[in-house]
Amino acid sequence: MAGEGEEVYVAAIDQGTTSTRFIVYDRHAKPVASHQLEFKQHYPEAGWVEHDPMEIIETVKVCMKEAVDKAKDGKYNVVAGLKAIGITNQRETTVMWSKSTGLPLYNAIVWMDARTSPVCRRLESELSGGRTHFVETCGLPISTYFSALKLLWLMENVEAVKDAVRTGDALFGTIDTWLIWNLTGGVAGGKHVTDCSNASRTMLMNLKTLDWDKPTLDALGISAAILPKIISNSEKIGVVADGFPLAGVPISGCLGDQHAAMLGQLCQKGEAKSTYGTGAFILLNTGEEPTQSSHGLLSTIAYKLGPTAPTNYALEGSIAIAGAAVQWLRDSLGIIQTAAEIEKLAETVPDSGGIYFVPAFNGLFAPWWRDDARGICIGITRFTNKGHIARAVLESMCFQVNDVLSSMHKDAGEAGEVKSAEGEFLLRVDGGATVNNLLMQIQADLLGSPVVRPADIETTALGAAYAAGLAAGVWTGEQVFAGLHKENTTVFRPQLDETHRKKRADSWYKAVSRSFDLADLSL
Repeated sequence: MAGEGEEVYVAAIDQGTTSTRFIVYDRHAKPVASHQLEFKQHYPEAGWVEHDPMEIIETVKVCMKEAVDKAKDGKYNVVAGLKAIGITNQRETTVMWSKSTGLPLYNAIVWMDARTSPVCRRLESELSGGRTHFVETCGLPISTYFSALKLLWLMENVEAVKDAVRTGDALFGTIDTWLIWNLTGGVAGGKHVTDCSNASRTMLMNLKTLDWDKPTLDALGISAAILPKIISNSEKIGVVADGFPLAGVPISGCLGDQHAAMLGQLCQKGEAKSTYGTGAFILLNTGEEPTQSSHGLLSTIAYKLGPTAPTNYALEGSIAIAGAAVQWLRDSLGIIQTAAEIEKLAETVPDSGGIYFVPAFNGLFAPWWRDDARGICIGITRFTNKGHIARAVLESMCFQVNDVLSSMHKDAGEAGEVKSAEGEFLLRVDGGATVNNLLMQIQADLLGSPVVRPADIETTALGAAYAAGLAAGVWTGEQVFAGLHKENTTVFRPQLDETHRKKRADSWYKAVSRSFDLADLSL
């Protein structure tokens, strides 16, 4: 534990799907400075989503510098007192780059990209277990979502990747690996590692051994030589190299964004959280044994807070499109000018006027797993206005979360229910979209249970900071899980009667079923 008299800080790089953020925390885990930058989304074809890996690195540099400058203006001596940096990142997004030049061999293929549908269909027909062939080993079905399928597509379709793999010059990684390799030196000795939470999203890691699974690699034709070393979520990885702000500071924590949010929400066995960002992700900590789902959920890592620490596992329900639907209203339709405007627009109507919006832009993830689904908006009449559509978009997030929670309770039983002192079910929430009070009230109404929002909704970055601070000796595990500082929470309680709630849910299920089989999978 750091001495009480000295000025101590821990920082987190939060590299998300649409933006990068750098946040500096004090010894009490309270944020003292931050900076955030959005970056460009590339859509080269329908269903394809890419990022420029070099632009991502540049946003990290800028955010680090700007946050430190803001801290300096606030009289915080971060440069002298920064003990560690943690990293959290968008998961499954896949990068291939040259070991010798350090340059990407192709744009990063983003987690929601659907181009690998034909690869999925081929594997399902070739492998004896079909879609669930690898589930027992990695906890994941064959899906466009996971990194291994994106890697196969790159190896089969991009000449630069084929050549680099053949000559031994290729490196594979998810965004955490790409960041760490660059931050620790790149071609001049950068560390080629990934943490176990990100590795658990590739479809290539054995959930029990926490190592790359050789039978899986053999079945897919992937060489272990291009894969990073798997490490825990909380250990010294390396130090920031010259050329970046804060050179010399240790990088000592790394988790995929949803796992970091679990840690930021202090979820221990039997406790769950829902994060609302570009997508929405609900995770339940199931303790030290992986739980297999029979209701459309994924088995994954929760966190492993040190090389010798026990591994906590989780059940997860992943929703591809949540806040991204709001961005679509803003950027593609121009119905709103800023994301924040959707709350005011949706409040102009008392309900959605019978409109149901299913945001299956690139298919549906948990619990449906239908990559043939496509987005629909149904129930439109002459009465419909843009306020109804805005409200239906907000409701679509909440309905999808309900679907996952329903599956979670079926799989985990009572262990899936987070109780308050009064014994009622609570949903812990975090993420940028939770600033929308109407969204949170709709979630409580459609769920029929209280929704609890912390004062600091950026629990993803906080979780990465916790992991880094633990490894650096800034905090102990007991201090973190006891709550480094107590904050007020906002509780949204349901106001909808059960009959109306059930009727809405039934109509939602009808809408979801009508989104199936709308994709032309031959494209």
